[in-house]
Amino acid sequence: MGWSTHPRAGTRALTGLVAAALLGTLSVTVGAAPAAAAGQEGIGYEVKPGQDMTPRPSRNWLGSYVVGGEQVFCVSFQLKAPDTDERYEPGDELLTKWGTKLPADQAANISYLLLRYGDTKKPAEAAALAHLLHSWTAAPRTAADLAPSLTSDKIGYDAPYHLDRLPADAKAAVERLRAEAETDRGPWTASVTTPKGDQHPGEAAEWTVTVKNAKDKGVPDVPVKLTATDATIGGEKTGNAAGNSSPQAAAKDVTLKTDADGTVTVKLTPTGDRPKLVAALSAPADRPYVRVPVDTKVQRVVSTGGERELTAQGAVSVAKPGKVQVTKTDAKTGQGVGGAVLRITGKDRTSPALGQDGKPLTGADGKPAVVTTDGKTGGVTVENLRAPQEICVVEASPPPGYTNAFDPQNPPSACGTVKPGDTLALTVTNKPNDVPRAIPAGDQPVARAQGVVETSYSVPGLAGLGLLVLLAAGLFGVAARRASRR
Repeated sequence: MGWSTHPRAGTRALTGLVAAALLGTLSVTVGAAPAAAAGQEGIGYEVKPGQDMTPRPSRNWLGSYVVGGEQVFCVSFQLKAPDTDERYEPGDELLTKWGTKLPADQAANISYLLLRYGDTKKPAEAAALAHLLHSWTAAPRTAADLAPSLTSDKIGYDAPYHLDRLPADAKAAVERLRAEAETDRGPWTASVTTPKGDQHPGEAAEWTVTVKNAKDKGVPDVPVKLTATDATIGGEKTGNAAGNSSPQAAAKDVTLKTDADGTVTVKLTPTGDRPKLVAALSAPADRPYVRVPVDTKVQRVVSTGGERELTAQGAVSVAKPGKVQVTKTDAKTGQGVGGAVLRITGKDRTSPALGQDGKPLTGADGKPAVVTTDGKTGGVTVENLRAPQEICVVEASPPPGYTNAFDPQNPPSACGTVKPGDTLALTVTNKPNDVPRAIPAGDQPVARAQGVVETSYSVPGLAGLGLLVLLAAGLFGVAARRASRR
């Protein structure tokens, strides 16, 4: 903030505002924002006449400046205002005009307001920001600091005088920004909440990013950049209504704003084994820092300085698939039996089980996929199953030699829970047909089917294989029954 002895001109002759580092310059003529004076004043209002001092300026500018194409606020109360081509270097911590350390709460307020309103395009907000900066950095220690006999380098900032001469919209902005800073100032924290349940490849689940203030309350309207690894983001409405009212296309990174509760919720779909979400945002620093002019007689300035980058991340391990190993045995001998056709179902014994990709395992007939026991042990293995899930194996067609005791209304079955990365072992038994003690003349005994080499099946292709085996097993069973009647 700077002071001028000429209306609208000679801002470089402004006598000086707070020696702190963020104030915009004083200014407020009741009315709309004036045009830039000498090309360096930005947006804000004038105050006429200027605060009483020696000599007394004709006006004070409360608002921003433009330096090097960037909007900044002056903080050296009553010093000369900067030119548009002024050169600045990184400076020290913002202090009061008297060279003392700012109270922690005021420093945090300033950092917050610079972060949220340093680039405002509204004259009322720019004037309010400049006023609050000067109120904190050049507040009079005693009434003596406001004596009209004091020169610009000694005078304090008369906050009531300037506030009284601001337009109504700027006065309202002063109260709003002050209250917001008290509520939402830093230090902020950020966190990522992962889904409660297991995640599986190709299946979206909700992840939530939360930004909280020093009072542990959510901070709204904060831009958060989200970056996903081993996953994609999108497919759902996310964030607040103003910034994210339309669905987001699937992407690896996206920037969204927090809602009224300080949260951003997205759908994350795993594409790898270890999906991770990183949230990055600009947060207010505990204390702001100024930029020092190369010409030390010119105002120190602040813009959106003082912020720090805040990051948070969350990661989960995608649930590994499980498998089931089924063994078909003879109820009397306990030996393995080949040729049994089994359906792989859910716990209701009717709906199909799920593969790792979450899709139902069905055959061409739309029913649960089938497998056939095959091997010396009468076993068969089904891999790549969603885990955890409860599944059942239900006999759809008995093997040759086990047809008499088979009840299609209550077929043999076994159930259990497939766990991630584990193998579920299930056993289904069949009672063999009774073998006649005497064989009528001319008849030949029916040969029992013996188990052959054990086979392992993965989920893809189960349906077609199962139907062929089911058909073959059915035909074989009919032939066997006809033979037994002869």
